[in-house]
Amino acid sequence: MAWGVAWSLAGLAVSLALVNPAIAAEDGAAARDAVAALAHGNFDQAVALYTQALQDKTLANERRAILLSDRGVAQARLQNAKEAIEDFNRAIQLFPEYAAIYNNRGNVLLGIGAVREAMKDFDRALLLAPGYVAAYSNRGGAQLKLGEVNLAIADYNKAIALTPVNPAAFTGRGRAHLAAHRPAAAIQDLTRAVGFDPRFSAAYRARAEAKMMIERSDEAIEDYSRAIAFEARNAELYILRGSAYLAANNAASAVRDFGTAIDLNPRSARAFTARGFAYAKAQAYDDALNDLGRAIELEPRSPKPFAYRAWTYRKQQPELASKDIERALKLDANSAEAYWARGEIEEEHGQPALAVADISNALTLDPSLKDARTALQRLGAAPLAEEEEEVSGAGLDRWRVFARWPQYIATNSQYPKLRVDIEMLGKGRPRILEWEVKAAPFAGIGVLRFHAGVVEGPRGPEEVEQVAIVDLQSNAVVAVEAQRRGGKLGQLTWDAGRLVVAGADGTSEELSLRAEKPKEVLPKRVVAEKEAWSPWGSVWESGKKRPKTLFEFLFGN
Repeated sequence: MAWGVAWSLAGLAVSLALVNPAIAAEDGAAARDAVAALAHGNFDQAVALYTQALQDKTLANERRAILLSDRGVAQARLQNAKEAIEDFNRAIQLFPEYAAIYNNRGNVLLGIGAVREAMKDFDRALLLAPGYVAAYSNRGGAQLKLGEVNLAIADYNKAIALTPVNPAAFTGRGRAHLAAHRPAAAIQDLTRAVGFDPRFSAAYRARAEAKMMIERSDEAIEDYSRAIAFEARNAELYILRGSAYLAANNAASAVRDFGTAIDLNPRSARAFTARGFAYAKAQAYDDALNDLGRAIELEPRSPKPFAYRAWTYRKQQPELASKDIERALKLDANSAEAYWARGEIEEEHGQPALAVADISNALTLDPSLKDARTALQRLGAAPLAEEEEEVSGAGLDRWRVFARWPQYIATNSQYPKLRVDIEMLGKGRPRILEWEVKAAPFAGIGVLRFHAGVVEGPRGPEEVEQVAIVDLQSNAVVAVEAQRRGGKLGQLTWDAGRLVVAGADGTSEELSLRAEKPKEVLPKRVVAEKEAWSPWGSVWESGKKRPKTLFEFLFGN
């Protein structure tokens, strides 16, 4: 993943660029040049150079296997999955004990959708190398594709425990939290990831998605922009940022981003659908109808462009609108957009009761549909997704806990503006366990400890507890940390305006709770070393020896 966003989107393929400069140096100029070409993204050149190096008849089996594996990586980066797998298969025949080959082949299998076969390769890699960080992250990605969120998180936890500054593992765990509708936990992990590697575009994208889930669209736009800075030709990112602009009621910027996506991929039905809807919101109805018609041509079995076209027709041509709604629901009887559009049409024609029923149905199908929530508020109805029901027996003193999609919130009558997201990490219902307001020098800082569910551990069920660090002056949650997982306990160390957290999940971080600390003044040489990019991350813990080779880094040697 750290070597290419395309592979990170396919399933967190952390180690596709497994090259071994130390070994390659023994293989002659062609192999050395191949390694350099692969590292610089010149994949066609790398394939040619590896092919030249492999013509050496004196190569030992192990050396030939490594070159084949590296060529397979280059083929994979060129999207030549068949050729890549053939190279990995030949490499395994020659060197079946080399864990990296299984990991690489697993990544390619994951990319083409053969998830269970990929799992077998990651399992084999970990059997050969139990401390193989990349294989844990990659297997976590496979688990996530299979919908096994808790198993995915367990693998990411192992990767993080082995390499606490691994941005790929934190990004993977963040995406797993996102899949489980835990945006706050996702944002925390993804912020750690970009802290370790500020160029890690996959983490910016995932963090933007988490921020969109909690309707922080302006911040999401910033993160999508950071991702685009590293992947300027990724059409998907422009569609996502355009959607964030639309959520922020900036239709003009949304139209521009969707247009860029269409320029990059002229056959993207999704981009035409999105731009058509943006045009409709900007009341450019002719442009909207042209784009939505093109989307339907490209993807006639998608209900969304029909629903958006119906919404566009709702005022001037209600008969055509009704026909498009019928088509959308015939294609997908559970299309949230179709029910929302029909509700808007009913509102337009003086049928508020029918409108409320249809729009409420849309929110039941998709609680994140902002247009449906806005419509219900306009109609004077309470959105079902925002109704709050108190969780009996979950409170403590003045604290009360309410169920609210997608998780829970805690409130305290003493601090009416404060709302703490309670995200369950396992099965069960939340429960406030302890509340402490700190004394000076941390006056105004509170610590809320709560039960966050039960997860399956190596020896059976384990209880999970979290602590929310709260700034009562700004009514803001500073951080949520892992306090307990089974028998493992976290540690909070309070010292002179800062909090050092050693989480029960193996993470550690320092939080500044009061005045900013003075910046450390470093010699220019040290600053340059800290800012220089390297394949093992932009941050390396002080005092740790850098690995000699990427292979050693991945195996934790």
